[in-house]
Amino acid sequence: MSARLSDYDYDLPADLIAQRPLPRRDESRMMVLWRATQTIEHRQFTELETLLEPGDLVVLNDTRVLPARKFSDDGAIEFLFTECMGSGRWKCLVKPGRKMRLGATARMDNTILRVEEISPGGERIVSLNEDIDLYYIARESDAEDERRYQTVFAAAPGALAAPTAGLHFTREILNKIPHAFVTLHVGTGTFLPVRSQNISAHHMHPEQFSISPGAAEKIDNAKRTLAVGTTTVRVLESARRQNGKLLPQAGSTDLFIYPPYRFQHVDLLFTNFHLPGSTLLMLVCAFAGRDFVLAAYQKAIRERYRFYSYGDCMLIL
Repeated sequence: MSARLSDYDYDLPADLIAQRPLPRRDESRMMVLWRATQTIEHRQFTELETLLEPGDLVVLNDTRVLPARKFSDDGAIEFLFTECMGSGRWKCLVKPGRKMRLGATARMDNTILRVEEISPGGERIVSLNEDIDLYYIARESDAEDERRYQTVFAAAPGALAAPTAGLHFTREILNKIPHAFVTLHVGTGTFLPVRSQNISAHHMHPEQFSISPGAAEKIDNAKRTLAVGTTTVRVLESARRQNGKLLPQAGSTDLFIYPPYRFQHVDLLFTNFHLPGSTLLMLVCAFAGRDFVLAAYQKAIRERYRFYSYGDCMLIL
């Protein structure tokens, strides 16, 4: 068991953090980790289908990314959308707050936004008189980001960041493999830095998730479940079950997975390369073993794999 933050540190050359996506989503390199033999292969993402067995089910997170920030049409008020509360209702942070007291309105993209509630912490619950298109731009953006920092299957608006393992998938590849979708709205919990040297003292912020009846049935009937991304893992490991059967449900999870966590419902993992000391790296280490994973990361650095959101990928079998 490795419970120290320093046990999940490694030296990542800055030039290996991918700043732009590859021309095609499915062109990424894929490092394959075989847990049974503790061996590593270098493949391409397009080979994923060949590594699956009959009865395997690929489970993906279909959350849709929101913009981190939008402004009122007159530029006077800044809104940070953090959570979808239902049809036309959103939780957001507002600056300056004095301009958006209870009942106050503002115009955004020619839509009227009204403050319905104010939480003790100052967050606003706002209503919109019609839906507006909210999409995430991660940095000083261009048209490519609007298209590429979103999975091709994104459907349920509510995330602050993309479930980046899903960015590799094209519709053509999905059409070839058995798959199902769950939803977890990626929030600050996923990326909140671990500040305590004793990682067991870290607490994740709750994130909202849901599983449809159709997805629950597919997952129950799968021989093996391949979770695409750490957010999908957290849904599958957090979800309620009754008599061994996965229930259709909506809820929240603050599950923090790190060694020596014992996985109950995820058999295989597909993920990106994560930053040093992150909760995402700790989850991967819990799944495949810290020493094996960090050795694989050192090999990835030597082989100049591309890291982080727009980077290459890893399949753990």
